[in-house]
Amino acid sequence: MITVSESIQNIVRESPLLEEGLALGIINLSALARRIRPQVEIQLLKPVSDSAVMMALKRLSEHIQKTSRLQAKFLKGMGDMTVRSSLSEFTFQISDTILEKEKQLLHEIAGQRDRFVTFTQGLFEITVIVSSDLEKSVEVVFAKEKLIAKLNGLSAIILKLPAATVHMPGIHYSILKQLAWDNINVIEEVSTYTEYTIIIEKNQVDRAFSILKGFLWP
Repeated sequence: MITVSESIQNIVRESPLLEEGLALGIINLSALARRIRPQVEIQLLKPVSDSAVMMALKRLSEHIQKTSRLQAKFLKGMGDMTVRSSLSEFTFQISDTILEKEKQLLHEIAGQRDRFVTFTQGLFEITVIVSSDLEKSVEVVFAKEKLIAKLNGLSAIILKLPAATVHMPGIHYSILKQLAWDNINVIEEVSTYTEYTIIIEKNQVDRAFSILKGFLWP
């Protein structure tokens, strides 16, 4: 059986608008408690008072606001934000020979540091994102592999994050939330220790860059 607090956390997680309002402290908790109490009662299978819901909302709001302040503090130490355009994405089915193909592609572009190349391997698929002028190389090297999908006309926004953000929950979410609010579709996310790369369609990159710049450096 879940508690009132757990039920409210579930309801808030399903609504970015509610979470943002609680983080900013602009929501009337009493009115919100009355509005969501029926949902809480359905989840708990028993009657719940408005005051119990409001107290749980107050505690959750304080927690969200504290987390938001910590995230903002960490992100103030963020380094550069870079845009790379004209990218293509290939997704292949995993095979016994796929690793050798990765090595072959890397060998072919060795020394070309200005080229954009990432590999992301899952259990059944591998995704290769490259500068568009490397499309032909990928097609030749991976010619015998099973192509699942190919996307063209992509761009990347690369964020240089402080090392401390690795241990800070919600950092990536706080960044992606800004884009979701403006209906910007994120196609892929790629990260290393301190670099966070967001892959989007090229026709949305200018707007995405402006949104993130305003969020990170208001």
